Amino acid sequence: MKILEKNLQKGFVKVVPETIDDLWHLYNVIYENDEVYAFTKREIKPNEKYARPGRGERVSVFLGVRVETVSWDKLLGRLRVHGIICQAPESVPTGAHHTISISLNTAATIVKKEWAKHQLERLTRASRTSEKPVIVLSIDDEGYAIATTAQYGINEKIEERMKLPGKLETEKRTAAIREYFTEAMNSLRTVWAPAHSPIVIIGVGYVKNDFAKFLENEAGEIARSILDVKGVNNGGVVGINEALRSGILLKAMKRLRIGEEAEIMEGVLKRLGKGEATVTYGLEHVEKAAKLGAVETLVLADSMLRGSSDEQRLRLEEVMREVEKKGGSVVVVSTEHEAGAKLISLGGVASTLRFPVYETG
Repeated sequence: MKILEKNLQKGFVKVVPETIDDLWHLYNVIYENDEVYAFTKREIKPNEKYARPGRGERVSVFLGVRVETVSWDKLLGRLRVHGIICQAPESVPTGAHHTISISLNTAATIVKKEWAKHQLERLTRASRTSEKPVIVLSIDDEGYAIATTAQYGINEKIEERMKLPGKLETEKRTAAIREYFTEAMNSLRTVWAPAHSPIVIIGVGYVKNDFAKFLENEAGEIARSILDVKGVNNGGVVGINEALRSGILLKAMKRLRIGEEAEIMEGVLKRLGKGEATVTYGLEHVEKAAKLGAVETLVLADSMLRGSSDEQRLRLEEVMREVEKKGGSVVVVSTEHEAGAKLISLGGVASTLRFPVYETG
């Protein structure tokens, strides 16, 4: 993310998203009633008296919309901001509806009445993030799956299932394994080749280690990108989520936000599972703990901020300010991966506490 200009007195930040993750960050920063300005395509209808209805020319214009909805399409790599035109050239009527499509490497200006601290920190952090995503390959004798890490979650690329001959059929199994490993290697190469991203291999049993050795012999350039080889209890995409949840991937992804989010949520759930008093969830309980200065870490689902009414969003942001003012930290968790889904099941907001807060009366 490039931050081209920032003027908080006038309430605007001008940015250029450079990666899909940057679009995800903008999705979580742009709220209803904000204003967004960018170059966009708009149909300009001719003024001629006898022009055919509905016919016009699509031209590039710079305009602004007051935001009503924001949608993020990670497959197409764009962010769609829909709202009412609030500023435009004379040829475009204000008050009409329009959708601005924000894509990679295009500038957009976001205007807010007030920028929250967590929003500015999110953009700043995105502007400093240049790490490559981590490729995770989960492999066992029943198939393999390949995914890449992203700040919005796990991006599944390939999953193939197969059945190898039994261990008693030595010759058939040896030939089948070589063919299987070659297929998995070729699939891995297609994901690895564009950026030579670091790789973590996980799996059940010894197949993962055998595959790592196979890569050393057959594809040394790919093997040099391997950061770690670790065991898990499940295969496929389930195994990848297990590795993320258990902390296996944290070494490889320590600078990626998704690892931090997964680790924090596991800490919350462990405390809840043990019945500890230094954890709470639900807005009302967390709000009370924040006022008492008890909150160590506030964990908030991104959808709570993005989808709440203005009244509830202001309430949430007041809790965030209260936590930060008293030395606590705030983590906004993506609902695009498992940690976020777990947080939603707790009401979308939870916190770990410095000391227990007991209910009275």
